[in-house]
Amino acid sequence: METLKNQISMEFDAISENERLARVVIAAFLAGIDPTIDELEDVKTAVSEAVTNAIIHGYKENGGKVVLRASLSADGKLSVDVIDRGVGIADVKEAMQPLFTTGAPTERSGMGFSFMEAFMDGLDVESAPGEGTCVHMWKRFKERQMVGTKPILQAAVWNRSGRE
Repeated sequence: METLKNQISMEFDAISENERLARVVIAAFLAGIDPTIDELEDVKTAVSEAVTNAIIHGYKENGGKVVLRASLSADGKLSVDVIDRGVGIADVKEAMQPLFTTGAPTERSGMGFSFMEAFMDGLDVESAPGEGTCVHMWKRFKERQMVGTKPILQAAVWNRSGRE
């Protein structure tokens, strides 16, 4: 069993404005491990895609709740779950194919799951029609030696708040 270093769970309304909230929350959650900018952008993009799928496809933009859960193990494994209780996916394998979309092809690219797979180390999707969907993603971070400096995100927050 993995030893957890930290974990969070939050629930928010399934509205497009909250996709930004999810990106900021996951970035703040990772600040303590000082990810590279590329690592941070990868995770933020994957979370953004999962939340957007929940809002647009899971709830058909009719409202509901999205749950974002994240945990970080002592050995640097980030696990993220994005959960909705929307319409669910009848055929997960088909839905995960590049360019597949339930929306109008002119409005949606059908690349959400492909982006999640590309930016994270792993992706599992559990879903059932009428019950909702859980997108489970994970990524490993290498241990870094801190050389008497603050992680870049902490430094940015501290500097803007007038500290140091």
